[in-house]
Amino acid sequence: MAELATIARPYAEALFKAVPAQGAADVAAQVGVIAQVAAHEQVRQFADNPKVGAQQVFDLIATVAKLSLGDAAKNLLRTVIDNGRLAALPEIAAQFHALVNARSGVSDATVYSAFPIDATQLPQVVASLEKRFGRKLNVSVVVDPSLIGGVRVVVGDEVLDTSVKARLEQMKVALSA
Repeated sequence: MAELATIARPYAEALFKAVPAQGAADVAAQVGVIAQVAAHEQVRQFADNPKVGAQQVFDLIATVAKLSLGDAAKNLLRTVIDNGRLAALPEIAAQFHALVNARSGVSDATVYSAFPIDATQLPQVVASLEKRFGRKLNVSVVVDPSLIGGVRVVVGDEVLDTSVKARLEQMKVALSA
């Protein structure tokens, strides 16, 4: 994995420098979609076939993506295909997304909840999490019944675990010590 990260970094940084700040979120979304397509095993097998040309691979990915790609996303896709780095495209997308978030002061957060969070409660939860972590958050919610109750929040490498499962684990450790 470290090798893919090393390969992806120059592509992500070059794209980041080439895209204006106001259009970066749109480009990140486009690159994310083409990265999902490129991650498919069948697409990789098609691209690795020596009888298939770079334009055919580009056309396949652009067609399957089902969205209008901007010049930046098209240029990145062509460059990655021409250099034989299609396997690194998902990592390029992840690194580019992280650079865009860093520039805007936003972090991605995943909230694992034992129960679905109501749409009316979510803004309150997000506001309290933004206050707790001291930055703007892009929140996605994942329902995980194994937590029993409460939430577990992951923001980058920071974790806030207020779940019943975590508290039971803490009690187990305290009682067995």
